[in-house]
Amino acid sequence: MSLTRSQVAALLAAHGLTPSKALGQHFLIDPNTARRIVRLAGVGTGDQVLEVGPGLGSLTLALLDAGAQVTAVELDARLADVVAEVTAGRCMVVVGDALEVDLASVLGEGATRVVANLPYNVAVPIVVRLLEEAPSVTSLLVMVQTEVAERLAAPPGSRTYGGVSVKVDYFARARVVARVPRSVFLPEPNVDSSLVAVERRDAVAVDPEQVSYERLFEVVRAAFAHRRKMLRRSLDGIVSPEAFERAGVDPTQRPEELGVTAFGRLAAVP
Repeated sequence: MSLTRSQVAALLAAHGLTPSKALGQHFLIDPNTARRIVRLAGVGTGDQVLEVGPGLGSLTLALLDAGAQVTAVELDARLADVVAEVTAGRCMVVVGDALEVDLASVLGEGATRVVANLPYNVAVPIVVRLLEEAPSVTSLLVMVQTEVAERLAAPPGSRTYGGVSVKVDYFARARVVARVPRSVFLPEPNVDSSLVAVERRDAVAVDPEQVSYERLFEVVRAAFAHRRKMLRRSLDGIVSPEAFERAGVDPTQRPEELGVTAFGRLAAVP
C-alpha cells in the first residue's frame, strides 16, 4: 500500500495542510515509485529503517509493507500526526530536526538502513551527518535533487566532483541508481530528482592512524576553495612544497583530479 495523488490531496484537505515551500515539502504520490525505492534499497523483513522527512507517509507505508521496522524523523509536527494516523501506529515517529536529533536514541541498537526522500535544501548535511556520526547506518538510499546526487557519487575527474564527493568516498561507496520524474510529486518540484545509493565501507578509505579526519578535510577544503588553481597554489601554507613529491602528487594538478587516498597521502606528510 502507498498513497496516490487523490489520497494525498484528500489528506491535505482533511488536515487543512498546504505544502511548505520553506521546508521543501513535495509529497510522493506514486505507489510504483515508492515500491521501486524500497526494492532498490534492498529492504526486507525485520530490517531497521530510518526515514528522514516522511511527509504524509507514502514511502513509509511501502517500507512497512516490506516488513521493515521504521523510525521516521519529521520536522513538521503537523505531518508527524498524519504519518502516525496513516500508518496506524506501526511506525515510530520522532518530531525533530534530523540535523539536531540525538541519533543514538533515534537509531537504537543494531544495523540501520536509511531510506528517504530528503528535503532538498538540507540533503547534503543530513547525508554527511549520518556518515560522520552514525556508524550503525550501513547503507542509505535517498532521493535528492539530481545535481546533488551527482555530487555525492562523483568520481575524481568529473565536473561535479568536489569536497563532498571526497567526504562521501572516505566513508562509503556511492552511485546514482535511478532518475525520478517530477510528476510523481505533489506539488511538482522545479528540479529533477535522482536516487543515490550509499554503502558504508568496512573501514574508512584513509587510515585515521596515518592522518586524522580533521587534518585530511582541512586539506580537502583548502584545495576545493580554489578549485581552478593548481594544488601548489591553493595549498600554499597548508602543506609544505616537499609534501607533494613525498606523497607522489603532482603539484600542478587541480583538486578535482585527486581521489580520497591521494588527498590522504598529501595530508599525512608532516
